[in-house]
Amino acid sequence: MVLPNFFNKSPKKKNIDKTKHSKENLRSSPSPSPSPPKKSPIKSVRERESSRPASPRSPKGFTRPSRSSCQTSTSGFGDIHPLNLPPEERERRRSALSAMSDSEDHMDVDLEEPVVSSPTSFTSVPPGTFSSTNGVDQGSTSANGDISPVPPPHRAPVEPQLPPKPTIDAEACKTAGNKFFKMGDYEKAIREYTKAVEADPTSPTYISNRSAALISANRYEEALEDAKYADDLEPGNAKVLLRMARIYTNLGRPQEALDIYAQIHPPVSAKDKAPAVSMQLHIQQAEDALREGTTGSMAIHALDLAERGLGVGVDRPRKWKLMRGEAYLKMGNVNALGDAQNMAMSLLRNNNQDPEALVLRGRALYAQGDNDKALQHFRQALNCDPDFKDAVKYLRMVQKLDKMKEEGNVAFKGGKYKDAVKLYSAALEVDPFNKGTNSKLLQNRAMASIKAIIKEYKSAIDDCTRALSLDPAYLKARKTKARALGESGNWDEAVREFKAIAESNPSEPGIAKEVRNAELELKKSKRKDYYKILGVDKDAGETEIKKAYRKLAIVHHPDKNIENEEAADKFKEIGEAYETLSDPQKRQRYDSGEDLIDPSEMFQGGGMGGFGGGGMQIDPEMLFNMMGGGGGMGGGHGGPTFSFSTGGSPFGGGGGRGGGRQRGASGFPPGFSF
Repeated sequence: MVLPNFFNKSPKKKNIDKTKHSKENLRSSPSPSPSPPKKSPIKSVRERESSRPASPRSPKGFTRPSRSSCQTSTSGFGDIHPLNLPPEERERRRSALSAMSDSEDHMDVDLEEPVVSSPTSFTSVPPGTFSSTNGVDQGSTSANGDISPVPPPHRAPVEPQLPPKPTIDAEACKTAGNKFFKMGDYEKAIREYTKAVEADPTSPTYISNRSAALISANRYEEALEDAKYADDLEPGNAKVLLRMARIYTNLGRPQEALDIYAQIHPPVSAKDKAPAVSMQLHIQQAEDALREGTTGSMAIHALDLAERGLGVGVDRPRKWKLMRGEAYLKMGNVNALGDAQNMAMSLLRNNNQDPEALVLRGRALYAQGDNDKALQHFRQALNCDPDFKDAVKYLRMVQKLDKMKEEGNVAFKGGKYKDAVKLYSAALEVDPFNKGTNSKLLQNRAMASIKAIIKEYKSAIDDCTRALSLDPAYLKARKTKARALGESGNWDEAVREFKAIAESNPSEPGIAKEVRNAELELKKSKRKDYYKILGVDKDAGETEIKKAYRKLAIVHHPDKNIENEEAADKFKEIGEAYETLSDPQKRQRYDSGEDLIDPSEMFQGGGMGGFGGGGMQIDPEMLFNMMGGGGGMGGGHGGPTFSFSTGGSPFGGGGGRGGGRQRGASGFPPGFSF
């Protein structure tokens, strides 16, 4: 006997059986039953509750659905417990449940099929899936035939409609712009013309009018863009082309302006073209001056005239800046080189990778003698443009010049003065236009030329003169020239040169001593030149002096020249020269000029010369050597002997040979030069 279902004490099992029946009914039916037609009048919740029979167990009126409403009859076994079914039916149901499980694993459940079930029926949903009804059975029918309410559909938010933009009257904006333009308020005119252009972008008139206002506001780049656009919209418009040509002139592009003027028909007047023609002429003059001239002043003047035609606030064109920098380099003075650097820096601020600007600054540094930084700029220019020929040219030139100059300096320090002269001469040919470097090379060659081995004083003077023509403020070249003048025998000019240096540069170290030495050499040059009398050099040795004396003594001996009265004086002069130069002490005093110092001059004015007193200025070092140097000071005898006899000298005795004055030994150190 089959027990009724309400005697089942296991509610959990009852729910499982209901689930099995629901799944079995879902899979066994070939097609879903159509949903019952929806009733238009939907019963309220209160009416549905009142129509349900009250349960004596539930005080709230909840009614449990009957078994027949929860389970669907299948093949006539709807009221039989599954365990009491025949074996064939149980096997069929087991197969149906297995097939349902496989279909759920593959998620092959058509969730859109409507399932009619009671409010309390439970349908299993595979894990990971969601009901398409959002938790509510749409159109499902309850046990008493009521239709559950359908939730309202979701509404998409509606964007608020903006009010339509007001229509702009382009002609009115143009009229307002013309009014502001005549008043001189160009910014407001530009705004009004811009409104007109926005309303009608295809009108060349509005764009051309705005271009005119931009020109008056000194906004030439924007004006040029508008003029080009207006010309595209209406090609050949003479008014637009004339305006475009004027803009090109104000921007410093005269050639492009002249090209535009040539397109206008009928041709424009000479007065309209005059600014562009004049600017182009000045630029051409500057280019010719840089190409053919030796100085950059003419190019600078031409560029100044051309720049007068630029518009207000317009920067110099890049090409003009490069030309101006080139002109400053040609001028070569200190201020001009600084201006060339400024031009280069102005270009590099706009573009620090500009190879032409880098080369310009490198050339300025090279002209100032800073070759290391110049080489860095040339290399950086090659990094920006490996094929830039000017950078390659100057890089190789500076490297070659540095190498040859260094080789000349090494030869000079090693005493190879002739080799040094050759190397400096070769270095001068590397870059004839570099005034700063060439002035130093000329001065170095002059120093090598006046050395004792070469003695090319004339060449040294010429080199110093050329160096000063390249750099008038080159003080070292002036001093070298003064020394070369003195060594060549022109001590009068040497003294004047040294005094001029002392007056213009009183703080120059050692210049006062240079002046005193030159004055002493001037005095020495006005006495008898014993070396010249004997015909020997100042560095001649004892044997050479003796040989020269014997030769001249035979020629001018009085016994061989009885009728020649001058022969005796000449013979006497030769003997005096030999006496002085053959004695080392006398020769040293003669060479140093000690014999020319008048002791009375040292004590004039109440004090010694060189110590603030009047009279001749004596170097304290010279005085010390004279007073305490090796050798005696009186008549050639040892030890200083001061004699105050009549006509005597406080520094020497009065005795001597043949009326001649005996000279004591000098206390000057060997190699002392004045």
